[in-house]
Amino acid sequence: MVVQDEKEIIEGCKKGRREAQKKLYDLYAGKMLALCFRYCDTLEEAEDVLQEGFIKVFTSIGQCKKRSRIEAWMRTIMVNTALNYLRSIAGFRFSEELEGMPETVQPSVMPDNTMEVDHLIETIKDLPIGYRTVFNLYEVEGYSHAEIAEMLNVSINTSKSQLRKARQQLQEQLKGYNKP
Repeated sequence: MVVQDEKEIIEGCKKGRREAQKKLYDLYAGKMLALCFRYCDTLEEAEDVLQEGFIKVFTSIGQCKKRSRIEAWMRTIMVNTALNYLRSIAGFRFSEELEGMPETVQPSVMPDNTMEVDHLIETIKDLPIGYRTVFNLYEVEGYSHAEIAEMLNVSINTSKSQLRKARQQLQEQLKGYNKP
């Protein structure tokens, strides 16, 4: 029955019905806010990005062809909205790319699984914005380096070097966490 309700909500949104828009917002706002917060420094910035993203969702919902893909479609809009926000703020720069970066990047070596999630999230949030952005796009969202390079208008090597540097910094910061 939930699928039917969601279908009705989406159809209502396509017709511009405010009650349907509120229901869609209520269904997905939590997940989308968490996504936005991964790219923003503060909760207030993430909330602004979320609101802008939902405006885009509501104005272009007719372009979402498959009801079953609504969440993925919304995630794409939220990521792009967050990236546009990052481009608009001063200081969003990538450090120089490393010459001769290998074609593949080795996976991260994470500490044992007793680490608190909150500590890991805060450690990621402490990364420089370029590192954090590429890390989130690659490790969390699952984009390829080619896709990231296109999204951020950087070279593939810059994407790879940002990820490598993010992993190195995370490993260094997490080294020794939870060890007696």
